[in-house]
Amino acid sequence: MFSKSKINEPGPKADEKATAPAMPAKTSAPAPDFKAAAPKAKPAPSVLSSDLLVTGNLKTTGDIQIEGQVEGDIRAHLLTVSEGATVKGEVMADDVVVNGRVIGRVRGLKVRLTSTARVEGDIIHKTIAIESGAHFEGSVQRQDDPLTTGTGGKAKMPAADPKA
Repeated sequence: MFSKSKINEPGPKADEKATAPAMPAKTSAPAPDFKAAAPKAKPAPSVLSSDLLVTGNLKTTGDIQIEGQVEGDIRAHLLTVSEGATVKGEVMADDVVVNGRVIGRVRGLKVRLTSTARVEGDIIHKTIAIESGAHFEGSVQRQDDPLTTGTGGKAKMPAADPKA
């Protein structure tokens, strides 16, 4: 019988049987490692399907992929507007990738308009890439930190109206 237990437990020796409580400690050690690894794992992006119409503002620290229609402002870490999608409102994210249509202001550290993009509005960015074939109507302005001036941008809008 001792030989079978030694075969089943190749690591422990006969002397380590006295330290059997150390075995459960070893089995419980991986559980905290898994728990520690879980927060480090990046969550999956939120996907708004092509048959979805959202009326209202969206705000997250994560990633959003729009495949349907959104009528409202969007704040995210990474925002992807898919080819068939439409966003009517201000878009603000660290990374903005537009494959579809955006009607409104776009603010981002990195803004990319692909060949299928259609943007009607101003783009405020730190870096920008516009592929051949993209449609864009508006102005482009480079700022070192376009995200912090986002709330200020809305405050400037009413101030601009009295000047007119």
